[in-house]
Amino acid sequence: MKQKRTTVKKAGRKHTASHSAVQRKAGTAHMEKENREHKDSVFVDLFYTDVTAEENLLSLCNALQGTHYRSTAKIHKIRIDDILYKNFKNDISFEAGGKVIVFGEHQSTVNRNMPLRCLMYSGRAYEQLVEKKIRYQRQTVKIPTPEFYTFYNGRDNYPLEEELFLSDAFLGPAGEAPLELKVKVININIDKGHSILEKCRVLKEYSLFVDTVRKYEKEDDSIKKAIRECIANGILEDYLKRKGSEVANMLIAEYDYEEDMRVNREEAREEEAEKYSRLILRLAEDGKNDMIIKIASDPAFREKQYEEYGIL
Repeated sequence: MKQKRTTVKKAGRKHTASHSAVQRKAGTAHMEKENREHKDSVFVDLFYTDVTAEENLLSLCNALQGTHYRSTAKIHKIRIDDILYKNFKNDISFEAGGKVIVFGEHQSTVNRNMPLRCLMYSGRAYEQLVEKKIRYQRQTVKIPTPEFYTFYNGRDNYPLEEELFLSDAFLGPAGEAPLELKVKVININIDKGHSILEKCRVLKEYSLFVDTVRKYEKEDDSIKKAIRECIANGILEDYLKRKGSEVANMLIAEYDYEEDMRVNREEAREEEAEKYSRLILRLAEDGKNDMIIKIASDPAFREKQYEEYGIL
């Protein structure tokens, strides 16, 4: 999908990637088709898909960047699927003010592999933004600066902010890492009171909405009760009046997704524990007690022993 064309500034001979109206229109149609094939979260619908999404996204962008953009023409959406989240759309990416900005939302434990996922994500994004024919030119091709954010609204006592770095995943000492990527995690739970909630009204109301849903979660018709209370209190009032049923369905899908992920993690832990126990028994039978200690502290060595003993 092309969303960019190339323009050349003759004076400085610098190449930049810029949108054309026709390509944006075609890209939007393609994104709408993709939306039907992937389940969107309420967060993505509110900031990316809904008729008010561009205004909401502009407000959030201004809050994060300290900018004062007034026109949604500054926002150019980018759609990337199956990188940050599999089959469930919980991320947003767009170009604004010479930057490619990626938002993700976490309602459970923050995934420490987000920098790696964002590295892969940014590669896919730049493939859309930079045409093939200019990638191999001699002159420097100017590209938007990437920024990555994760909004956390899970139940754990997570810090107000945290930064995750790609270099933390490197096998060897990073030193002055030739490649680095930073993901800023922001806790948007309403009780944490992050300053961004005061700068972006719709994000604050979204946080209040999530908090209200949790308040009723153990009751019958919990989602309907939460939606009614939020409408009565002016929390995402217009949005919930228009899309109450759709929002309820999205919340159910989010819950099912989170539950499925939780079950998969539990099953993976059980399978790993079984494999580990079998390997210890085999090593003990072979009198390799020193290796039993090593497999506990060296994951790579443990995986190698799994292969050698045929434990899959």
